[in-house]
This record gives sequence, C-alpha cells and structure tokens, in this order.
Amino acid sequence: MFPLLPETRPAARQGLMVGFATGLYGISFGALAVAAGLTVWPAVLLSALLFSGGSQFALIGVIASGGSGAAAVAASTLLGLRNGFYGLQMARILQVRGWRRAVAAQLTIDESTAVALGQPDAATQRVGFWATGLSVYVFWNAMTLAGALLGNALGDRKAWGLDAAASGAFMALLWSRLNTRAARVTALAAAGVALVATPLVPPGLPILLAALVAVLAGSRPGRFGPASTDEGDELTSVEPRP
Repeated sequence: MFPLLPETRPAARQGLMVGFATGLYGISFGALAVAAGLTVWPAVLLSALLFSGGSQFALIGVIASGGSGAAAVAASTLLGLRNGFYGLQMARILQVRGWRRAVAAQLTIDESTAVALGQPDAATQRVGFWATGLSVYVFWNAMTLAGALLGNALGDRKAWGLDAAASGAFMALLWSRLNTRAARVTALAAAGVALVATPLVPPGLPILLAALVAVLAGSRPGRFGPASTDEGDELTSVEPRP
C-alpha cells in the first residue's frame, strides 16, 4: 500500500509506536462500553466501524448517563465531523482511488493525520499516514476486545465505579486539548451551558447543547488557528484515544 524505502522507515516506525501507544487506550473503552450497558460484541463492532476515539467515548458517555440512542449518536457525530476536515487535507496527499480511498477514509483520524503532516515530504507523509492508521486500527480493536472481556468478567460494574467512568474518561481526553485561552474559554462556556441544562432537559441533551457551543465557537474565523493564540504557535496534537 506504500513503499517502505530506507528514507521512509523512520515515519513507519513513528507510526507503529503511535499506533501501539494509542491502541492501549482501547482497553479502557472496551471496559467502559460494557459498563455502559453494551455487550462484548457490540462494543467491538463500535470500535471496528466507528473507529473515532472521542466519538466513541461520547456515545457511551451519553448512554451511561441514561440518554437516548438518538442523543448518543448526535453527540458522537458532532465530535466526528473533524475527521471530515482531516480528509479534505489528506486526500490531496494520499491521492488514492477505488477501495484504497474507502480504507483511507476509515483510517483518517487524529493520530494518522498528525503523524502524516509532521513528515517532511509527500512520500514519508503517505507512509506515516498508513503506518499510523493501520497500527492504531489493529491495536485499538484488539484492546477493545480485551477491555470488553475484562469489563464483562468484573460482574457488578457499579461496585467498581465503572458506571461513572465513561464520563471521567471523556473529560481526561478533553483536558489535553485545552492548550489555548480560546479553547479554555469555550470549554468553560460549554460546561456552564451543560450544568444549567442538566436539571431542565432529558439526559443526553446537555452534552448536545454543550457541543453546539463548541461548534459555534469553532466556526468563528481564526479563533483556534495559530494566529489567534496567545501562547505561541499551536502545535498539532495527537489525541489520545481516546
């Protein structure tokens, strides 16, 4: 799928290391998905088909809080929109057609995009993308299965505190993103809206309202770009999977 030449091997190694480290988070997702009420195989299929860490944690977080399936899907979809923007940029770099285009779309995530864009030329960018995307996919899904089996074996999830862990895990993923003043202000505004809405609307809707606050803030030109930050150039970050 990509030529592994001597000059591209560092990108391949980087992708493999990122994939392994990121994939380990899958064990927490598997356990939390089972704690939220899913059985083992739906949890595994969710990782295999959705394959977007933040979106997956958002979905099970809404389900764990008692929200409807529609609210869970909507929250997950809002967070997954970012992958579409990544795809616009990666399509110009990868230049794939046919079934490879479908595979590339599935593997276009935070990690594969970040590793690819961190490479010096088009050849190593392609290697970085494929090495990262494929390794994350393999390790993430394998660890999801392990985590789901582990969570299923624990029995009463509430006795272990896993019934509230999905929301905590999502907050941990979010924390690393709050690296600019604009992001922190947006997070506080979204949290405030969610807190006010929680006693007034059905479960699941507060997170949707909070997500809309973030979407509106992100739609303002330049709010989250390097030129608008007050802490120097903003580096591309790799989101833990999450």
